[in-house]
Amino acid sequence: MAYGIALDLGTSGYRAHLVDLNRNAKIVSTAITMRHPLPGANVMDHLHFWISNGSEIGHRIIRQTVDRLLTLLEVDFGDVERVSVCGNPIQLSLFENIEVRDLAYAGENKLKALGVIRPSRRGHVVTAGDIGLTSLRSETEIIIPPAIRHEIGADALAMIMKSGMLERKETCMVTDYGTNAEMGLYHDGELYSGSAAAGPAMEGQSIEAGMLAAPQAISDLNLCEDGKWGNVVLDEYLNPTLTAKVDPLTGETQRLVGLKARGITGTGVVSAIALGLETGFIALPNISTPSHHLKLVDGIKFLEKDVREAGKAMGAIRAGHRTLIHEVGIRDEDVKVMYMAGASGTYVDPIKAQTCGMVPRVLDRIYQLGNTSLMMAHDLIKDPESLDHMQEVADSIAANHIMFATNKTFEQMFILEIAYWLEGMSEEMYNEMIVMQDLPPLPKLHRPYEVLRMVERDIPDVGEKGLKTLNEVGVTMNANFPGCIGCRKCEKSCPERALKVHTDSESGGFRIVIETDKCLGTACKNCEMVCPQKVYDFHNLKVDEIV
Repeated sequence: MAYGIALDLGTSGYRAHLVDLNRNAKIVSTAITMRHPLPGANVMDHLHFWISNGSEIGHRIIRQTVDRLLTLLEVDFGDVERVSVCGNPIQLSLFENIEVRDLAYAGENKLKALGVIRPSRRGHVVTAGDIGLTSLRSETEIIIPPAIRHEIGADALAMIMKSGMLERKETCMVTDYGTNAEMGLYHDGELYSGSAAAGPAMEGQSIEAGMLAAPQAISDLNLCEDGKWGNVVLDEYLNPTLTAKVDPLTGETQRLVGLKARGITGTGVVSAIALGLETGFIALPNISTPSHHLKLVDGIKFLEKDVREAGKAMGAIRAGHRTLIHEVGIRDEDVKVMYMAGASGTYVDPIKAQTCGMVPRVLDRIYQLGNTSLMMAHDLIKDPESLDHMQEVADSIAANHIMFATNKTFEQMFILEIAYWLEGMSEEMYNEMIVMQDLPPLPKLHRPYEVLRMVERDIPDVGEKGLKTLNEVGVTMNANFPGCIGCRKCEKSCPERALKVHTDSESGGFRIVIETDKCLGTACKNCEMVCPQKVYDFHNLKVDEIV
């Protein structure tokens, strides 16, 4: 037997296919993680942890998680001939354990002062031994696809190649609706890219009942004729299934099938906000029901704080899209085609996404692509020689990367988005304010003529052996802070329930223990901020011994 493994290294989690090389690269089984093993909700948090704690610790955590994930594929690793990976430049660099500071810091002077030499991110082949993976034979080949530029990675190349946008004459956009919302605008033969730090809400994280796109997640909500909301839940094969009709005000439920929900993913969050806005249950930034929350199936609640958290993400995405359009010097109306990639881009209702500002307001067509990063990894497993073609395509793309973090247009637009989503600014006032800053107002909403779903699931084929989920990822960090009184305010304030306070029998004090995969990292630090004794220091947490 001869097998290959395709691996997507995402910011919010990993996904892997076992591929039978004797049967034309047929997918045999699939395994996914529920979270990323490093602390944080975005790549900058991952980089901060990596740089602060050292690459040795960070890389050991990643290697351990990948080894555990591959074990779920149920294969004799002696039969695995090659592995291919895909992801953004930061995730691939963390996986390879190469220089990442060129991606962490902006400005050539800063990099020169640090003595940073940019590594090559062209397509290449390494071995499992080079990476340090213990589950595979050390000589097993690992194929790394190319980046377009240092900041524009293999995941962007995957979106571009799998969409076919380079063959189009119209101006078009593509976005992977994840934590970092990588996006590209292709116009007049050139690609303009950016990455909006949308945050974890688009992946269902930082939401009270949120979860990644996995079995038993609410992925969509539909308005029924009787006014109830149809709750669509992912089954064990990630198929969206109408499970129940629920009155969002009272929680009265009409069960249709026995599939039980255990949380809501990012696409379900988008649906909840879109339906809430359309029905009047949401009047930004509040939920206008007596309970101030919306009731979903199986006791799941959608809260006002969830509206605000998702609003920040939606605002970042719209600001990113419109910044690209403005920087290229075209109008909103000039974008004709939108490609939506990733799990969120697959399961979200494009019309609801447009209602929430995640899709340009004027479009002719929308295509939903699926997980293009995992698709590219599968292409490389099927035909390793396609790596040369991918490099040729990457070299041929005239690419312009716009750093939103330092872009004045993005700053101005995002400030207004925050006012709209979090402070209740009306659209009329929004447009008045944006015109005052010499920027174009939002055009009138124009629904697309055509919406084409290219796949039914973000992972179209999970294989004959099905899908398995790795729930236990990451490690723990801990610290004993002198002066801690054990009030547990830090534990109660943790939005992801990643933290526990334990009595330390040796010191007679208290020990703080955090699960790295659940922790939102330095972007949160609620635990530190609420400490009444001011003795808690997040940076003093140490990673426990890694087996």
